[in-house]
Amino acid sequence: MTRVLVVDDEPQIVRALVINLKARKYEVDAAPDGATALQLAAARHPDVVVLDLGLPDMDGVEVIKGLRGWTRVPILVLSARHTSDEKVEALDAGADDYVTKPFGMDELLARLRASVRRAEPVGQQGSDDIVMVETEGFTVDLAAKKVHRAGRDVRLTPTEWHLLEVLVRNSGRLVSQKQLLQEVWGPSYGTETNYLRVYMAQLRRKLEADPSHPRHFVTEPGMGYRFERG
Repeated sequence: MTRVLVVDDEPQIVRALVINLKARKYEVDAAPDGATALQLAAARHPDVVVLDLGLPDMDGVEVIKGLRGWTRVPILVLSARHTSDEKVEALDAGADDYVTKPFGMDELLARLRASVRRAEPVGQQGSDDIVMVETEGFTVDLAAKKVHRAGRDVRLTPTEWHLLEVLVRNSGRLVSQKQLLQEVWGPSYGTETNYLRVYMAQLRRKLEADPSHPRHFVTEPGMGYRFERG
């Protein structure tokens, strides 16, 4: 059974989420503030976190950073903040998706299911014969779902890994923005190009020797992205 941690200080929203999630056979824990959320996450090990950014004791972005220090659990942000900069800040801190308030329960549940799916082992996509990819700076082991750089494992979130896997399995080929969004986030996505900019920047920071002049994660402006081995 999937366990969800709901973090929000608005009792009516928490109540609505708990009722809807339990009706769909999820186990649910709830926290009214950031400190309680971090404690519950450590104690209960949720499969996905639904997180409001406007918490009474700390900003939700700080909760994301606290979680990302030790877990790759999918984080779905739920917030009244609508600006692109605020969305990018949350995604950049390690969130996997962003839903603005007011929200439709069906949309929220669909995005939650997609977040959980991304954290699960996925079937092979693209070229099934690709198992290991080596570049000068890093190695991607698709079978073991691991990335090595300079002799060490590189910690990727489930979303970062999924994006990397799609690009690597299509090595040398342009993958359109829409295809990437739909393969990584789900079929209802196609226009959230800011998600791609944020996550490509994170992959470059973690894997490129010079992230500002990438050799392996190449942008085709207005079209999509391409992975080049060397």
